Amino acid sequence: MLNEYSFGDIYIRHAIDNSPDDKDFTMHIHEQCEIYFFVSGNVEYLVEGSKYPLSEDTLMIMSPAEAHKPKIVGSDKYERYAINFPTSFVSFIDPEGRLTKVFTERPLGHGNMLSCSDIDTELVKKLFSEMCSAQDDYDNQLVIKTHLPMLLDMISRAYSTKGKLASKPQTVAENIIVYVNKHLFENISVPLLAKHFFISTSQFSRIFKQATGAAPWDYITKKRLTAAKDMLRSGHSAQSVSESCGFRDYSVFYRAYTKHFGCAPKQNI
Repeated sequence: MLNEYSFGDIYIRHAIDNSPDDKDFTMHIHEQCEIYFFVSGNVEYLVEGSKYPLSEDTLMIMSPAEAHKPKIVGSDKYERYAINFPTSFVSFIDPEGRLTKVFTERPLGHGNMLSCSDIDTELVKKLFSEMCSAQDDYDNQLVIKTHLPMLLDMISRAYSTKGKLASKPQTVAENIIVYVNKHLFENISVPLLAKHFFISTSQFSRIFKQATGAAPWDYITKKRLTAAKDMLRSGHSAQSVSESCGFRDYSVFYRAYTKHFGCAPKQNI
């Protein structure tokens, strides 16, 4: 079951899979922020090398371009809510960006989860339920415009209460992901990356997929394409974007972009 609604750059959905299969859930990257609320199921969430075992009424946040994937570890009914939105959505009431700091200033794969001890999850569920059950387009937009700022305020206050995110020892997988993101637009390859970490290419690929839910080159390509789309919308030419985002051949960039987004690069300018 899927109940979804979108307007502009905002997309909200309530989804239920009675017999979920992990093969149906791939690693994905959004241009917008995402708030995800887990209702039920047997799921772990992978975010940039971090693994979050989910319990009932867990809230997750993902920043723009933060790779994530639900990992289905059982056959229990999987129910969740999620909303994607640009940081500009609340700029008219929060020009300083305080409500979205947890999306724009948080390290990749760190501090993504809030539980019932951190936030009023019953209120979160109520807000999501009302946003997904409006009666018409106008009501839908009105409810989202009133409820999403409330949700962001709750999240912002929860993170303020938690204080600064505690640093944790980085695993090999986390070190790999940090390194890949630092060198994302350079002339990198899986063999070169594996050599840098003194491991075989097969071992590198296995570690990477276990941590992110995606093969290394699939991850790198999707990250580059997401950055490319953002640059195109900022007014850069398709050719310059192709070169800046690590594509050495424009035809390769064009085919990858068209396949991933369903339109030519120049259509996003």
